[in-house]
Order: sequence, then C-alpha cells, then structure tokens
Amino acid sequence: MQIKIYTGYITLGQLLKFAGLIDTGGQVKEFIAGNSILINGEATEQRGKKIYAGDVVQINKTVFTITR
Repeated sequence: MQIKIYTGYITLGQLLKFAGLIDTGGQVKEFIAGNSILINGEATEQRGKKIYAGDVVQINKTVFTITR
C-alpha cells in the first residue's frame, strides 16, 4: 500500500492513524506493543519515530511504501 505525505516526514503514530489502523492517538502505544512493526527492515517501538519519503514500513504482513 502506498502512503503519500505532504510534509518532510510523518511519525509512526500519525501513520497508524492515517492508514486507519487506529482511531485515536491514545491507541498508539497499545497497538505498537501488540504488533510487529519494521521500518526499513528494523524493528521499532517508538511512536514518535520519523518516517520519510522512500521508507518502507511493514506492520505485521502489510507493507506501506511512503512517497512524497
């Protein structure tokens, strides 16, 4: 799935909301704890992790490609 951003970056928490995986920012911490999240092949649990155009985010088995 392709996600288009219009700013320099998007945080992991914002991406989860934008992709419709969570409804509110308060759900981010719980979602991250209960799911496998890789950014460019590296596991992360940082909700404020900055994601840039060109990054590939894998959440469980769903892959998101970030474009500008």
